[in-house]
Amino acid sequence: MSSGYLIAKYLITAAVVVGISEVASRFERIGGLLAALPLVSCLTLIWLYIEQNPADKIGAHAWYTFWYVLPTLPMFLAFPLLLTRFGFWPALSIAAIATMLLFLPYSFLLSRYFQIHLW
Repeated sequence: MSSGYLIAKYLITAAVVVGISEVASRFERIGGLLAALPLVSCLTLIWLYIEQNPADKIGAHAWYTFWYVLPTLPMFLAFPLLLTRFGFWPALSIAAIATMLLFLPYSFLLSRYFQIHLW
């Protein structure tokens, strides 16, 4: 993999994230919509494909991304409520920690009842 390819990969990926944050700073709803779109996941799939990873690896990435997204969704409901009470950094920290804690029983339930192993 050439250094030019890696630089392009980083610049394109960073541009997507920065672009979304710039749109969000001006237009909350459009920024939220763009952030909710799986742009980073799609870029990851593209990079995996360009790097000639096998189809089963690319498919597995999409499969696990789906299952990992679900326990993160409550964070986006808790964060706005916590933000008004605790401020930005504490709210983000509490929401992130709660998401990590939620992941443990979630992964246990998936493993036990659906035979989906995230670990």
